[in-house]
Amino acid sequence: MNPVITSRALDSYLRKRKRREMGRGKIEIKKIENKTSRQVTFSKRRNGLIKKTRELSVLCDAHIGLIVFSATGKLTQYCSEHSNMPQLIDRYLTKEGLQLPDLNDDRDDLRHEIEILRRETCKLELRLRPYHGHDLASIPPHELDGLEQQLEHSVHKVRERKKELLQQQLGNLSRKRRMLEDDNNNMYRWLHDEHRTGIEFQQAEIETKPMEYQQFLEQVQYYNDHHLQQSSVLQLPTLPSEIDLSYHLQLAQPNLQNDPTITKVD
Repeated sequence: MNPVITSRALDSYLRKRKRREMGRGKIEIKKIENKTSRQVTFSKRRNGLIKKTRELSVLCDAHIGLIVFSATGKLTQYCSEHSNMPQLIDRYLTKEGLQLPDLNDDRDDLRHEIEILRRETCKLELRLRPYHGHDLASIPPHELDGLEQQLEHSVHKVRERKKELLQQQLGNLSRKRRMLEDDNNNMYRWLHDEHRTGIEFQQAEIETKPMEYQQFLEQVQYYNDHHLQQSSVLQLPTLPSEIDLSYHLQLAQPNLQNDPTITKVD
């Protein structure tokens, strides 16, 4: 006879099966790009690694040393009981046939190298003293001749270098001078064009104003002929409103050709 399976038992069985399937899911092994997720995963797995290491050490009486550096440089280490990390490291070096450098040997080597460099420095200083004019009395004549030739050669090199620098400076100054001359010429041409435009505008006004002035004179003459004849008393005439009095003074354009403040650079 088959047992009766209730709905509650079936639901419990399905939930347990689902949890087992989820726990068996595979994760792709690659770098986690999200910094927060990477730090959380590192913390969890580091704790799990230390737990497994402790269990292995206790269960199997193994001597284990664990060193872990995080991405930020934080150190995490674990050493099994009844051991310490220096002892485990020395044991590893002995087993592999390796040896750390002795600090005392390094100090001796450094002292020897410093002494050699000090002696070489003293020799170089003694060789350079004649070039500064010191200890010349103890130098034989043929060495003095060689020293003189070397100094003359050095002076020649220095003079050539100074000449090159002066030529470069002169070239820069010449370029600046040409640039300033071009700017000055452009400004002179601009002022000349402005002056010519002002003269043309002034001539155009002179050509148009005589006709307007003649009309104004005719209006004044008309007023004198028809209105002042009826007045027996000498009085200032009041011009009628029909006479156009929209005349005003205008400043003439300056003659830039005769202005002493403007100078053309050839």
